Amino acid sequence: MPPTSELSARQELVRAYRQVVDLGLTELSSGNLSVRHGEGMLISPTGASGESISEDSLVYVAPDGAWEAGQRPSSEWQLHARIYRSHPGTNAVVHTHSDYCVAVACHCKPLPGFHYMVGAFGGDDVPCVPYSTFGSETLARDVADALQDRSACLMANHGGTARGRSLAAAVNLAHRLEISCRHYVLSRALGEPRRLTPEEWADFHRRTGNTGYGRSA
Repeated sequence: MPPTSELSARQELVRAYRQVVDLGLTELSSGNLSVRHGEGMLISPTGASGESISEDSLVYVAPDGAWEAGQRPSSEWQLHARIYRSHPGTNAVVHTHSDYCVAVACHCKPLPGFHYMVGAFGGDDVPCVPYSTFGSETLARDVADALQDRSACLMANHGGTARGRSLAAAVNLAHRLEISCRHYVLSRALGEPRRLTPEEWADFHRRTGNTGYGRSA
């Protein structure tokens, strides 16, 4: 039986994984979640689904990338590990292949600042990193770099990733990213939407700096 703190972390991660499934952000085994734990992280196993995920199936990955024999973490474990190394304030990572994130990411362009809620991710757009093979060090590096001043990014021809101070924050940001991408796809049915101006963005960030609105990472 793992220590109480580890058991609690495992239970929280399983609940978050199932929440992501219930929100429709991942289907079959297309997503992965992790939480910082001790010097390493707990991460969903390869091939996990909402039905198969359990406290015992989660994998602890040590700082050196080692895990117990017989266990296999998600193929994107390097992406999660790189984000934790690059962002000490990040305690949870959510990666999904949600429908509208994938649709926008397959155009290999950032989600533009067409709506003020795009600013909830820390800037005036959501960057999109170049395509790299899933599970690769290149993809992990590019995503971690894109998240230097953002709480979420798109991954070309792939999906999206969000980071947060907690699992609840990271799940919320992943959900918000899907909603924003859906709004963008829908708005383009009427033509390319208007972008907010630099002055409007400056006013938005002044207000959020004062209120904390949108600060989930």
